[in-house]
Formats: sequence, structure tokens, C-alpha cells
Amino acid sequence: MLIAGKFCAALILGAALIFPLSARAGSCCGGGSGTALLLPSYYTSMIDMSVDVEKYNGLWNTRGEYIAQPGYHLWQYRLNLGLAQRLSPRWQTSIMVPYVWNYNGYPNSASRSNGIGDTTVNVWYEAVDDKSAWKIRSLKDMVPSVTIGASLLVPTGISPYDDVTSSFDITGRGFYRLDGNILISKTVNPWTTALSLAYGTYIERSVNREYGKYVEPYQKQLGDRASASLSLGYIYYIGTGGDKLTGTGSFSYLREADTTYNGVREPNSGFRKESFGASLAYASTDHDWSARLSWNHAVRQDGWGDNFPTTDIYTVGVSYGFR
Repeated sequence: MLIAGKFCAALILGAALIFPLSARAGSCCGGGSGTALLLPSYYTSMIDMSVDVEKYNGLWNTRGEYIAQPGYHLWQYRLNLGLAQRLSPRWQTSIMVPYVWNYNGYPNSASRSNGIGDTTVNVWYEAVDDKSAWKIRSLKDMVPSVTIGASLLVPTGISPYDDVTSSFDITGRGFYRLDGNILISKTVNPWTTALSLAYGTYIERSVNREYGKYVEPYQKQLGDRASASLSLGYIYYIGTGGDKLTGTGSFSYLREADTTYNGVREPNSGFRKESFGASLAYASTDHDWSARLSWNHAVRQDGWGDNFPTTDIYTVGVSYGFR
């Protein structure tokens, strides 16, 4: 029960930035594998749908030691729906809403649950444009694009503080979180690279119920969260019509500080995860449609994480932009 509950909560949290924002934002076609939907400059709006399949492969303990757990078959499936809208030439907003299915299998038992997950609302400002040069001829050709933004995680999912009786039932964390984000990307065809950084703070809340049982009220705040992703991609142009196939490799880092109860820090309640990823995105000739496949892998060895599940995440997605 404890392992499954921690697994569900960790997946719901960690899925938010497993892949870099740049994988989607840095592509001119709008394709990629990030969870934040960013519009290319020539779009007024975009719709996006993706499916994640996440498989549990053991965990890291609080000392960073990897522990395999044969016989545990834990999966999470997510259907993500996104909508982005341009507000002005440099401002845009987006929303991402997941629907979550949990499956927890053990040697002698199994459970299933499903429900809406936590919603993310983003606001972005395109501070500097990237001209995507084919050849560096001057210093101007080396200037990257810079996009800054703010994200609000809204606890629309089922959390341990709702009327649930089991950790198997949760699909959200139960806390608001405000993030500051920055995305820096540069394309010198056919190569593209990007760096995304984010720092978030959870809003403290009062708790008087845990898994359906009322408890003495206390104040709880999850630890601040920091994440970073670095990616490098190669764009392959198909034929003479302008269709594109973009392959991207990435490294991601995610860390959350310890939780506090009534202002007192709970040791070893935070976590850390480092992972590698790969994605393949296809854009049609007119660039209005795009499709993508991605894979994220947590290394099953000591030292690559703390107090967190090791998982593989497989994603398939499609998006359509409106000019």
C-alpha cells in the first residue's frame, strides 16, 4: 500500500517536466514531447492530445540506492488534452488537463482507479526571437530565442485529502503550485538545442482528513521544486516539399525539497530524479499537423535519484495549429 501510494503520487508530480519544454517549443512545427504547449509565432491557437504510458521498474531509497521489486506490476496511463491561445504578438496562454488511470498489480492482489488529474495553466512571454539561421554569418545569428512564463498547478485531481479510502485512488497532489519558467533555444539548421529551467513553490494548506479519515488539523506544505532539461536535436528535411522529421535527445533533472508540517521540516520527505529521453517528431508540409513519439528512461542504478520510483515513460501525441 505504501509503495503504491508513493508511486502514484510521485508519477503525478514527476510527469510534469520529464521532457524539456523545448522539445515542443523549439520546433517550428509545434511538435515534440514537452508538457507545456507553446505556440510558434505564426499560430493563433493550437490543440494537442497525447497519451502517456508509464511503467514502474523499482525505486531509489533515501540513500540513492536502487531497489528492484520483482512481482510489482505498477502502471499509470494518462490522456493529456491541451489548448493554447495567442493573446498578442508576444503573449500566449495554454492549459493542459490530464485524465489518469492507475493500475497496481501484486503477486496476490491488484487494484485499478481513474479520474481527472491536476490541471496546469500557463502564461508565456516571447522575449527574444530566434531567426533559425542556416549559417552563422554574424553575432545576430547566434542570438537564441528566450521565452519566460509562469505556470499554476491547480489541484483538480483526486488527492489523499479528498473522500478516498486508499492510496490507489489518487490522481492528483492536492496542492496549488506556482512556477517560474524560462526556455532558451537556438536553431542553426539542421541542429537545434534548448535549455529549460523551472522553479516552483507549493501553497501551504490546512489538512484535516487523510484517506477518508478525519485527523487533528495541521498545516502542510510540500517542498519547493526545481527542474532543468537540456536537449539537442537534428532536423531532417524529407524531399523537397518541406516535411520535417526531428530527432531529439535530452537529459532532465527534477528535485523537490522536504515537506513541512506545521512549519517543521520532515527529513527525507523530498526526492530527486535524473533521466534521459529521446523523441521523434514529424511535421506536415504546411506545418499545421504534427505528430510525435517519445521515451523517457530513469537509470536503474545507484546515484541517479533519491526517494523516487524508477520508470519508463512512453508517449505518443498529435497537435494541430490554427493560423
